[in-house]
Amino acid sequence: MRLIVFSDSHGRLDYALRALKEAGKPDLILHAGDNYRDGLRLAEITGLPVKAVPGNCDHDEQGPLELMLELAGYRILLTHGHKVPYEEMYEKLLARATETGANAVVFGHTHTAEIRKDAGVLFFNPGSIAKPRDQQRPSYGILNLDKDGIKPLICRVQ
Repeated sequence: MRLIVFSDSHGRLDYALRALKEAGKPDLILHAGDNYRDGLRLAEITGLPVKAVPGNCDHDEQGPLELMLELAGYRILLTHGHKVPYEEMYEKLLARATETGANAVVFGHTHTAEIRKDAGVLFFNPGSIAKPRDQQRPSYGILNLDKDGIKPLICRVQ
């Protein structure tokens, strides 16, 4: 199973649509918040299934703050990550992953792409598809799920 992961689009879908052309059609799109409606809009535009959560800039949205997804035999926790202080982010997300039995946590909020593994849990932040803080080019992620594990990849829009 192949997932494309976006976060922190902040109302700009031009780079996300370009990323979808560059990366090819995924089985599922994940949107880790900041702009929850962008995730819903991507589903409308592409006809692809989308799972999305709101972030700290989604003040009036009623979406779930986190989703536990069971995909290809793996448990993936999708959240924006803004409900915990940055200094405690990994500690709190690891505690939540342990509590829920998640194999991976997909989150956003920092606008910085990152792949990290801690205590057997994959932490995956695709960075921002609209306003990156770690480089000039927007980023997104790809997660390939198969019998050998979850293979993460960070991509930059060309």
